[in-house]
Amino acid sequence: MPPGYRLAFADDFDGPDLDLAVWVPHYLPAWSSRDSTRATYAVRDSCLTLSIPPQQGLWCEGVHETPLRVSGVQSGNFSGPVGSMIGQQPVIPGALVQEEQPTQWGWTPTSGYLEMHARAVVSPRSMVAFWLVGLEDQPDRCAEICVTEMFGDALTGPTPERPATMGVGAGVHPFRDPRIHDDFAVVQVEADLGEFHDYAVDWTADGVSFSVDGRPIRSVAQSPGYPMQAMIAVFDFPDRASESDDPDAVPELVIDHVRGYVRE
Repeated sequence: MPPGYRLAFADDFDGPDLDLAVWVPHYLPAWSSRDSTRATYAVRDSCLTLSIPPQQGLWCEGVHETPLRVSGVQSGNFSGPVGSMIGQQPVIPGALVQEEQPTQWGWTPTSGYLEMHARAVVSPRSMVAFWLVGLEDQPDRCAEICVTEMFGDALTGPTPERPATMGVGAGVHPFRDPRIHDDFAVVQVEADLGEFHDYAVDWTADGVSFSVDGRPIRSVAQSPGYPMQAMIAVFDFPDRASESDDPDAVPELVIDHVRGYVRE
């Protein structure tokens, strides 16, 4: 945490289960249903573990352009009525709401220093991510701050000659927000995804700065100025499977804590 901030939100996952007043254990359920978007998760040992076991089905099967499996949680939820196009991060252009969602503003910061302390296990066909999105309660409040996204095929393991590295994607995406332009890049960071690290963003009115373990990796000189919800997920892409894949491999993201700090 940089100086001049105070803690405003923390979830250390110390309870017996997920705090459903904060988190929705589904991934963008408006475009299909809560039943078909339910995350596989466990709260134990003071951590939230999101995983994708072999038997977990596809997300938005037949609608999403490529086969996708996902276990995610989000700290807000909003949609219009069934048949409308009002909802968060539409799965395809012109997507229609299949199941109306109750409005939930669990944790929706408007700025601050936000961090996730986590580790992950992924294969070349999977990835993990932590990002912020507008609730789209107004159509143009829809931009994204991608704190981190890491694909399994962008990792290198440690060797006697060099440390482990990971490609950390970070930046902003406008979607339909005319005030934001796309500014996203993948930065190579010397770190092992399988170990715990702090993935953080310092979000101010003037811009957004990204860091891993307190080390700055990049910044952008633009900033969404409205409430955003946190999204945390592990993804699997079955069409990227190869003959060398372990059919019993389970991608997982283990989150020790999520915290939000605001300026004093």
